[in-house]
Amino acid sequence: MATTASPSTTTTPRSFLSSPSFSLRDLGFDSDNLSTSIQIARRRAAHLLKHPDAKIISLGIGDTTEPIPEVITNAMAERAHALSTVDGYSGYGAEQGEKKLRAAIAATYYADLGIDETDIFVSDGAKCDISRLQVLFGSKVKIAVQDPSYPAYVDSSVIMGQTDLYQQDVQKYGNIEYMRCSPENGFFPDLSKVPRTDIIFFCSPNNPTGAAASRDQLTQLVKFAKDNGSIIVYDSAYAMYISDDSPKSIFEIPGAKEVALETASFSKYAGFTGVRLGWTVVPKELLFSDGHPVAKDFNRIVCTSFNGASTISQAGGLGCLSPEGLKAMQDVVGFYKENTKIIVDTFESLGFNVYGAKNAPYVWVHFPDRNSWDVFAEILEKANVVTTPGSGFGPGGEGFVRVSAFGHRENIIEAARRLKQLYK
Repeated sequence: MATTASPSTTTTPRSFLSSPSFSLRDLGFDSDNLSTSIQIARRRAAHLLKHPDAKIISLGIGDTTEPIPEVITNAMAERAHALSTVDGYSGYGAEQGEKKLRAAIAATYYADLGIDETDIFVSDGAKCDISRLQVLFGSKVKIAVQDPSYPAYVDSSVIMGQTDLYQQDVQKYGNIEYMRCSPENGFFPDLSKVPRTDIIFFCSPNNPTGAAASRDQLTQLVKFAKDNGSIIVYDSAYAMYISDDSPKSIFEIPGAKEVALETASFSKYAGFTGVRLGWTVVPKELLFSDGHPVAKDFNRIVCTSFNGASTISQAGGLGCLSPEGLKAMQDVVGFYKENTKIIVDTFESLGFNVYGAKNAPYVWVHFPDRNSWDVFAEILEKANVVTTPGSGFGPGGEGFVRVSAFGHRENIIEAARRLKQLYK
């Protein structure tokens, strides 16, 4: 299946950078005003200034809290120590990642799906690869995103010059298709109402809603992409949290290799948010409209902008994919899922409608007819608990807050107690 998105290496991207007066603010992109994480940090700091003795519990940012399993750190330590020896030293490695790790990723996550090591690019994380993919696609494409969705998709699109001005009245950028995902449609967009775009960013399980798309839904998405000549960028960063029969990879869907690529990460499985290690799968079957393989252009981008993931991180990745490492990661995921249950039980006992959670480390809580930032402020001021306002993930998140299950157990229990006291 040839897609109509053009390879960036053969086009001349529109660029605003030729003007010395250009600023991202010209598009309405103001990092101070539009970054939810910056606003949260500032409001938290202001709260502590006002209440210096407050014991704040953060259930906001999706950062892991539990130690990396020792079987994994031992692998990194061994590789690090080897670098101090003549036989163990290594310099630059393959930009695409060590062959052994790429083979292990293919065997562990894509067995029987027609993906092999040559389709896999090891990286310093899925977020970094999202930006590299935007460079690949260039500035002349139009993207679609779930609404709500992980902000990096929209932000990287703005930075690449793909969008029009920010529309304050609807809280959207021009030239981006926001696919509404809500309780009413089961958090899956009505594709019959979605116009054609070049690129479709789709995360399952979704951040922030926690919703995992079913096999039937992903089959619809793949058909939609084929019919429209679109490329799906499938973000599977939370696949290991899936506990039902929802697909863990887009490549479980027949025909997906012709229209999709997939990003993934060790961050939320092994606690690698600081270590930085992920991968992107670009199948050989994925072609641009002129028949040019997408993987060839992505390889050019990677080799130009990246010297490869740290050898120490990659050793950790191999540790993750050992039998002992896989068991240890499953234990870590299980711990956070237990935290999720505590949070869900808390809000449900208070009468709130709660979504997600079953297949993700996030709880999506509905506060009908409330402003998300007002709810955030109320919980911070009265319970000393940080959450994330749903509107930070797009206009479809208004009226919700995301509560993260990443936290020490004692903090989760204490936050639950405070929330019960606040909303009893």
